[in-house]
Amino acid sequence: MSADADTRSVTEVRPGATQAGPAVARRGAFRDRLRRDWPLLVMATPMLVLVTGFWWIPALGNVIAFQDYNPFSGGILGSPIIGFTNFAQLFGDPQFIRAVVNTLGITAFQLVFYFPVPIALALLLNSVVSGRLRALIQGIVYLPHFFSWVLVVAIFQQMFGGAGLLAQILRDHGHAGVDWMTNSDTFILLVTAETVWKDAGWGTIVFLAALSTIDPNLYEAAAVDGARRWRRMWHITLPGLRPVIVLLLILRLGDALNVGFEQFMLQRSAVGSKASEVFDTFVYWSGLRTGDLGYGAAAGLFKGLVGLVLILAANRVAHALGERGVYSRS
Repeated sequence: MSADADTRSVTEVRPGATQAGPAVARRGAFRDRLRRDWPLLVMATPMLVLVTGFWWIPALGNVIAFQDYNPFSGGILGSPIIGFTNFAQLFGDPQFIRAVVNTLGITAFQLVFYFPVPIALALLLNSVVSGRLRALIQGIVYLPHFFSWVLVVAIFQQMFGGAGLLAQILRDHGHAGVDWMTNSDTFILLVTAETVWKDAGWGTIVFLAALSTIDPNLYEAAAVDGARRWRRMWHITLPGLRPVIVLLLILRLGDALNVGFEQFMLQRSAVGSKASEVFDTFVYWSGLRTGDLGYGAAAGLFKGLVGLVLILAANRVAHALGERGVYSRS
């Protein structure tokens, strides 16, 4: 009887204990995580301060997109609110529409003809047997990434301009010279070629790191089963790279309206604004140069919202395909 009474008393006490238990358990779990991760939190604190000071707090200034902003008379606190007037003016501006169309066209073109290049280059470098030769090739293809766009455009001007090397060779052989640096019809090919030459080698770093995580035993087992090089690449290498490819593709789509500023600004006078006007140069000419900062802020806010929508949509597609994407719900 006493044992049964003790059992009943313990059973009667448990519901009260379970009601207070979750809160106590959460506090205990938080203290345990804090005790375990405090060195990481300390190391992350400077970056959090920088992000807060140079990103989140300035982002509050996007309010000027809804104001008739004048930095000299009223500032952010004193400028009148005009609602979506800047956006209505923006969407009715033919130059803005042209800049968006050019930007999206260049992004789509580079997704097809530039994005696969670092993947192919990483596969080729990974297949090089000699370590010294691989290091030499990596150094050569990485080097242009550290050149400024001024130098890159100057090199292409010396190669493909009207007085460049290619034009001189054609004239020496009795043909008419070409000047691709001033041809607006082939401008999209030109900027893509410049981007490939400058950044393709640097982009291989991520894919080479992903290739190093693939288990070599998989290749050995496939070779024993009779799989040739292309079969091993198709069934082992590319599936191993797929999560990284999907992640970088999502990030690139989220950055679709950001194709660069300096590269296009340097070549604007050569090919004209009709071909070279992109989103960033439009913000510069229509917002900063004219002093209409509210109008420029509206364009920048639109750019951020489009990037957010694209990255969320691409991430959802990645989840539908079974990939983790940029983030996933636990």
